[in-house]
Amino acid sequence: MFDLSWIDLIILVLASFRLTHLIVFDEITSFLRTPFYQVLYVPDESGQMVRDFHFKGGRVRQWIGRLLSCHWCVGIWVGALIVGLYMYVPAAYPLLLLLAIAGAAAVIETKLYSS
Repeated sequence: MFDLSWIDLIILVLASFRLTHLIVFDEITSFLRTPFYQVLYVPDESGQMVRDFHFKGGRVRQWIGRLLSCHWCVGIWVGALIVGLYMYVPAAYPLLLLLAIAGAAAVIETKLYSS
């Protein structure tokens, strides 16, 4: 077992949040998602626009597309990667800290603009 401080836990959580969001939602990483699915916006019964996914290719490509479109699914794998980096690659700590700072900034910005 390893000893994990509260501050390190917060850093890992925020880093995982930010990297998951980067993979699933951010425009800068759309090149990762484009081979697997396309997002369409269609109106629902009330006229609100909702995201609709068109998954591409065969079963494997569609499976990867479904994985990449799900923040819960990507979050599990990103969490495993983040913990692995923390435990086995100490030199990755500055990257984890950078992701955590960006994650905290995203949370703060979301709270400021949602009010």
